[in-house]
Amino acid sequence: MTLTWYGHSAFKVEIKDASILIDPFLTGNPAFPSDLSVDDVAAGVTHLILTHGHDDHIGDSIDILKKTGAQLTANFEICMWAGGKGIENINPMNSGGMVDVGPFKVVMTPAQHSSSTQTEGGIAVYLGNPHGVVIEAPDEPVLFHMGDTDIFSDMGLINELYAPKVGLVPIGDRFTMGARAAALACNRYFMFDTIVPCHFGSFPIIDQTADKFIEALGDAASKVKLPKPGETIDI
Repeated sequence: MTLTWYGHSAFKVEIKDASILIDPFLTGNPAFPSDLSVDDVAAGVTHLILTHGHDDHIGDSIDILKKTGAQLTANFEICMWAGGKGIENINPMNSGGMVDVGPFKVVMTPAQHSSSTQTEGGIAVYLGNPHGVVIEAPDEPVLFHMGDTDIFSDMGLINELYAPKVGLVPIGDRFTMGARAAALACNRYFMFDTIVPCHFGSFPIIDQTADKFIEALGDAASKVKLPKPGETIDI
């Protein structure tokens, strides 16, 4: 498995027979590398997963889906919304479900957040509940993208059910867990081998570095991998 972070919460996960984009907020993302384009990121993508409907997570999804024909996996409301924009290859699901898409299985877990998008007139459009996403693939570590969330005790059940070893963890505060809560979530509820912090360092109103999170992790800080936006790491 390889993992590329594009800043904020946007990731590409590459495994055998699949190239998976999660929350591809690229255009307008202050942390997205200037030497990359949306087309660069979209090249070869087979699957696209959205955790929730906020614009800083849906991002360039519709454009990428139209260009690539990749399959969209998201909650029912997001899939129906995308269908109204001409996207036909949709895979709707919801909390607790597991779907086998061929190269991997995907699970949607609860998240403590909200989910909507804005019309051109500034009206909020409800897009279902927010989620985290578990990806299970043969011969690969189980990956958990938490989405945007606060800490909650049922994270312990997520660990019991799916035992993720790779955690993509929002740490930026204000809209998600801050450093202290994110570190507590990792240490109390999960047994990650690899922790990749996200949802920081993009907009000025959220934390700009992972320093406080890494410090709060204590002994688990050795599990952190901190790629630069655009950098690919092996898991």
